[in-house]
Amino acid sequence: MRDPVIGSASTTEIPVHLLFRDEAGGGAGALPVPSGTTVVARRRGTGEQPKVTERAVEEPLAAVHREASGPAERPGAVRAGWAAVTVGLGALAGCGAVLWRAGLLPGPARPWLPLRTYDGLGVVDWSVLALLASAVLCAFGGLTRGREGYASVLVRFGAYRGSVRRTGLVWLSPLQVRRRVDVRLKHWRSEPLPAVDRNGIPLRVVVLVVWRVADTARAALAVADSQGYLRGQVEAELARVFAQVPPDAVRDAATVGDMLTRGLAARTARAGIEVYSVQPVRTEYAPEVAEAMRRRRIAALDAGEREKALASVVDAVEDTVTRLAARGLTGELDDYERKALVRELTVAYLGGS
Repeated sequence: MRDPVIGSASTTEIPVHLLFRDEAGGGAGALPVPSGTTVVARRRGTGEQPKVTERAVEEPLAAVHREASGPAERPGAVRAGWAAVTVGLGALAGCGAVLWRAGLLPGPARPWLPLRTYDGLGVVDWSVLALLASAVLCAFGGLTRGREGYASVLVRFGAYRGSVRRTGLVWLSPLQVRRRVDVRLKHWRSEPLPAVDRNGIPLRVVVLVVWRVADTARAALAVADSQGYLRGQVEAELARVFAQVPPDAVRDAATVGDMLTRGLAARTARAGIEVYSVQPVRTEYAPEVAEAMRRRRIAALDAGEREKALASVVDAVEDTVTRLAARGLTGELDDYERKALVRELTVAYLGGS
């Protein structure tokens, strides 16, 4: 058996693909290394066993949720409402003119126009009437009112065509389907949600989430229900955070709230949701373990109080014996009498406390 050159040497795993890499970018003759698991063998005679290592490294949570789901929001085609009203009224007036020219306009509708005899409608008249009627329907059918705090997501033939956040009277193409999305700031107070701390003890946590829809396209098209998606991500983030924080810090609202806010913001960004704050409002143990944990906490408090009381009594007895010895009052006492004195002082102090 060959002994190592350095007695205190230790071995370290080296990824296989690094053994064949000459440059950072790889040379022309570099051999491709297949991805997957790799078995790294150990030296013979050392008692070490082969170990299976995974080459893929798990990405941080923020990097996992960095990729967007669905199209990003972009401005949609919109026109001023007064322009559509003008076009519609003009087309309506054109229809009236065609009917008057053909002698079909009723008398009450033409008090200042000369009377014309009915000559019938030709192909040209029917074509012009159809065109003008289509213009009237398109102009007045696309009128809508934009409200503050809402946006319209436009979809045509299943494809995203943009979002409109303008307020007031606007005109949108009647050939597009409109989905109204609420973009106002919202506060959501959850019901008690399940979580588990690092020791596996079940908890019930109530959180207050401040959020809004930042990207209307992803909120409307990437997920079926934004609030339902948010609720699911809150539960997942609670499970992750409370499994990491120490048991003594589960009621630290500042630390836990900061971790929840950062993690939930990374999770929901892909769905167009912007999270401003996540604060735990109430954290308590689950009903099945609440009584046992209460008794344990009371026992811990009692033990702490007893330890403090005993430490103060011991300090008082030590101080008393030291002062008596300094004044020469215990010089003639043997070891047995000294122990008896300490015992009586301890009993006296404990009885007085």
